[in-house]
Amino acid sequence: MPEQITLNDGAAIPQLGLGVWQVADEMATQVVGWGIKAGYRLIDTAEGYNNEEGVGEAIRTAGVPRSEIFITSKLRNGAHQRDAALRAFDDTMEKLGIERLDLFLIHWPVPSQGRYVEAWKTLIELRKAGRIKSIGVSNFNPDHLERIIGETGVVPVVNQVELHPRFQQRALREFHARHKIETESWSPLGSGKLLADPTIAGIAKKHGKSAAQTMIRWHLQEGLIVIPKSVHQDRIAANFDVFDFELDEQELAAIRGMDSASGRGGPNPATAAFLF
Repeated sequence: MPEQITLNDGAAIPQLGLGVWQVADEMATQVVGWGIKAGYRLIDTAEGYNNEEGVGEAIRTAGVPRSEIFITSKLRNGAHQRDAALRAFDDTMEKLGIERLDLFLIHWPVPSQGRYVEAWKTLIELRKAGRIKSIGVSNFNPDHLERIIGETGVVPVVNQVELHPRFQQRALREFHARHKIETESWSPLGSGKLLADPTIAGIAKKHGKSAAQTMIRWHLQEGLIVIPKSVHQDRIAANFDVFDFELDEQELAAIRGMDSASGRGGPNPATAAFLF
């Protein structure tokens, strides 16, 4: 079973979870159900994924106590203004069908919009009201983090960012460590583009594991929270089957050596301005 990572507010989050980006709402109940059956207890969704209803149905029907499942969702980019954020959060809770959310993140800073501090203050308000256990951010650069911390004094518990062997975010992770912010990896397999990488494949073969399992194991040993996504039951189960082997220092170093300044595959948070 995955380790529990203790956050800077004292809450604990499973280190390995199931992501549901690009999982259609009508599929989400089945996919999340498979994940819970396989052992996942962290489920990561977002308002912008348009599948919170399916996720909520899976959690209600999975046969596992709600207290054992850690649910993350994220504020949509077009709802950074306080009243819009409050309405969006109410909608999230109605769709999920729960009383209290474990973790709520600002999905993107959208700096051109200039409202991410207002959004952060709203999350603080919701946490103080007892509606959210923990609050954090996603896709924030150090300057965005410095601003919200400087203006509120409240440090996010996590920053969920693109992170995989080709884009390891070392400088950002060092910033996180100084501020006791946990790093959570989205696109941990490089959107599938690294599954045939010879370095990964060689290490995987040595352990009798798949490339995906090898990369997930690397994230875990790097101390990262990781949320691989799949819509296939066998792969969902396989991605959780990563606790019976360890990468040695030479293997970890080989994967660290894959890092590239040009390895980003998704949008740059400094310029991303899409609204949903």
